[in-house]
Amino acid sequence: MRQPTVDCYYSLSSPWAYLGGPQTADIVQRYHVNLVLKPYDFQAVVPHTGGIPLKTRPDARRTYHALELARWRDYLGLPLNLEPAHYPKGVATDPNWNKYAGWMVIAAQNLYQAGAGPNPFVLSHALLRALWAEERDTSQPDVRVAVANENGFDGAKLLNLEKAGSTQASYQRFSQDAIDAGIFGAPIFLLNGERFWGQDRLMFLERALAKESQR
Repeated sequence: MRQPTVDCYYSLSSPWAYLGGPQTADIVQRYHVNLVLKPYDFQAVVPHTGGIPLKTRPDARRTYHALELARWRDYLGLPLNLEPAHYPKGVATDPNWNKYAGWMVIAAQNLYQAGAGPNPFVLSHALLRALWAEERDTSQPDVRVAVANENGFDGAKLLNLEKAGSTQASYQRFSQDAIDAGIFGAPIFLLNGERFWGQDRLMFLERALAKESQR
């Protein structure tokens, strides 16, 4: 049986990507999935694909978003601050505030694929946890380095690779891939061209993987 590949399109500021982390890791392990993390430029992509950033939604939808976060936080038993200290940051002062962590994850993934580093999913979840549960500002380089070091990565090395040509090329490619695949939210998982939007659709991704494993 061939190893299935699942692409995960997301932003390193997505609370849903954080909440879905443990279940994603479990599915990847049980179905021997080749998980490709594809952090993408959410602000640039969603105008093309119909996504609606939270800050531009009517108050009724923003308050419901918070209600759903609370429900899923309590249901999954994961710590999460509904109004974390460092989300959202002002794009007027730093339009890349939620991109740096994605670049670090991409750098870690490039090393991992070359056999030169730990699994980048560990770093990805740790950075999301730092933002959403630990009140740490992952837009700051010293915070990202510390989170990486705490989880078995070479933080300084990854920081130096964030703006490397290979990292930025991957980020641009993932963003274009997202447009081409009709990605409009985070996280969206892609298996054989089929999209599964959100951590609450992971059960359907698992069903699809189970069906594929029987072929």
